Amino acid sequence: MCDTLALRHGGVVWFAKNSDREPDEAQLVVRISEARNDTAQKLRTTCLEIDQTAYRHGIILSKPFWIWGAEMGVNDRGVAIGNEAVFTRVMEKKPGLIGMDLLRLALERGDTAAHALDVIAGLLEKHGQGGVCGYRAKSFRYDNSFLIADPDEMWVLETAGRHWAARKIDTQYAISNRLTLGSEFDLSSDGLIDFAIQRKLFSGKGDFHFAKAFDTWLVPHFARSRERIDSNLDFCAAIARNRQNILLAMLNNLRSHRHDESNPRNGHNSDVCMHAAGPLIRKSQTCGSMVSKLEGTHPLHLFTGTSAPCLSIFKPVDFNEDNDYGVLNADGKTVKDSLWQRHESVHRRLLFLKEERADVKKRIAATEGKMVELLFDKNNHLMPENMHDADTLAADLDESLIREFQRRSVPYPALGLYGLFWKRVNKRDEYFEKDSTSP
Repeated sequence: MCDTLALRHGGVVWFAKNSDREPDEAQLVVRISEARNDTAQKLRTTCLEIDQTAYRHGIILSKPFWIWGAEMGVNDRGVAIGNEAVFTRVMEKKPGLIGMDLLRLALERGDTAAHALDVIAGLLEKHGQGGVCGYRAKSFRYDNSFLIADPDEMWVLETAGRHWAARKIDTQYAISNRLTLGSEFDLSSDGLIDFAIQRKLFSGKGDFHFAKAFDTWLVPHFARSRERIDSNLDFCAAIARNRQNILLAMLNNLRSHRHDESNPRNGHNSDVCMHAAGPLIRKSQTCGSMVSKLEGTHPLHLFTGTSAPCLSIFKPVDFNEDNDYGVLNADGKTVKDSLWQRHESVHRRLLFLKEERADVKKRIAATEGKMVELLFDKNNHLMPENMHDADTLAADLDESLIREFQRRSVPYPALGLYGLFWKRVNKRDEYFEKDSTSP
């Protein structure tokens, strides 16, 4: 499960996403250079081969390591996109482009938010969407919704099979694992209403409602997608009322839980920051997070590159290839020695260490406060010349935490399904157990 939000505040568009995936599904942050006059004719995506394009924008992605596409990202034209799994009545079973591939293709090819929407719509209608979307859960498939933003515009795009509807957003919007568009969309696929009538999903009488026609109820209900959307919209409304540092507020919103001081084992599916607790309770956890300030002159992009934003520091990155930021990884199908893998030695121990968990959160907050002081002047203008120093602050904290926790034993509780679940996950992930001392 996932959550994405976009907000226009003070003339600036802010974009944020938590990506919830399987708890041992590493999510890597990669930076891929622009391509000019590429002679390749074909491109192999996760499930499908399609035509390649000669020119592609530079992109920064947060992506599950085993797939071609990405959960979220931004391009060098200032377009940011996040996608959400939705479980419609018309999902196709045959392979197509999975939502994460559509997201990456739109960032590579889209000049603006509206153009990126057109890219997704065209590819969707041509190739369809479908294919395995789970790392270990090979039967996991879904359709997709997208939040797309640039410094000037924001769009929500929701899909059902090869059909879609889109709406231009004025000030704020949030999406999760359900359809949100009713009759108020601005654009749609050709033949959308006729298709719904043909499938007996709409009677043809009265106003057509996209979500009522195509959405299902089971997964959205148990995933508490409505509650998470409402939580993000409440946050956006609070930003409009209160004077506060919006960057720190955006970061902390992605860390929010139903109960602020809750133990991770007592988390809830309505939490924006999700903690896995077992296959029958909460299968997913937040495996990567992103916040972007989309500003034409001096944009700012921050990614965790690690699990659990409440136990992670956000790290800056940009498109200056002279800067080798600590959050970046090679775009490959291995997690060995990645920041995500190394940070798991911290994350998976802190799940069971109450006092240490509270201390780490304080250290993260203090470091991010220093980063904000480095990155913004008194007029709240970004100072890009300080990106390297901010990155060093974040990297130093990460390395300090990894050294501190990687050799400690994991204090699994003697009783309870939560400890048993994580013990099994850790045993399955041989790289983790190798660095552990038996309790």
